[in-house]
Amino acid sequence: MKAMVLCAGFGTRLGDLTREMPKPMLPVGGHPMLAYILANLAQHGFTDIAINLHFRPEVIRQHFSDGSRWGLSLTYSEEPTLLGTAGAVKQLASHFRDDDAFLVHYGDVITDQDFRPMLDFHRERKALATLLLHQRAKSNSVVSLAPDQRVTGFLERPTEEARRGVTSAWVNSGVCLCSPELLDLIPDQTPCDLPRDVFVKLVSSGRLWGFPLTGYRCAVDSPERLQAASESVSEGRCALKPLA
Repeated sequence: MKAMVLCAGFGTRLGDLTREMPKPMLPVGGHPMLAYILANLAQHGFTDIAINLHFRPEVIRQHFSDGSRWGLSLTYSEEPTLLGTAGAVKQLASHFRDDDAFLVHYGDVITDQDFRPMLDFHRERKALATLLLHQRAKSNSVVSLAPDQRVTGFLERPTEEARRGVTSAWVNSGVCLCSPELLDLIPDQTPCDLPRDVFVKLVSSGRLWGFPLTGYRCAVDSPERLQAASESVSEGRCALKPLA
């Protein structure tokens, strides 16, 4: 199975920690964050993995090389100009078209989620996209679900006015399964984002679904969250071993 890990951002919210280091390479328990992401993907059958790069691309390339020492096949996609989460996927459209589904994983999200039930769910519903969701108040996104887990509303970075009357606590977790059909909805060579420019528009299609998080998850978007992830790994709350 194929997956893409989004690693091209600057990680500016982490300040000096990412001044010279790509965010996915920040150490968690003595290993790069990306080593945990790749290990979890491999554990659940995603061994053909694309990684997009922009800032200090050589750091990631030199550490992981082609991935063969871990039984992975890594493909790197460099972006001289940042393309956004959707644009990055579109640039590799030919890589993803020959499977019935592929996974997209933010490079700053550590999770030990088992993706196999999520993949079965995605296939059974013939979804265009299935989003891994968790519950959190006042997040950057708000996802409304029907009882059958179909997404009936998606707000990305909503204003307080837009939030008014929306009671759902479900939010986007930064991992999704996509069908190749989704690639046709993303413009060529145009910076754009999956949540803002694709998922919001998919709601009316009836083919956007949500899958509740059942494992550990931490989005490393601050020094405090980096410390929290390290503590979770060392204390066993995150059941993940990194590539070593």
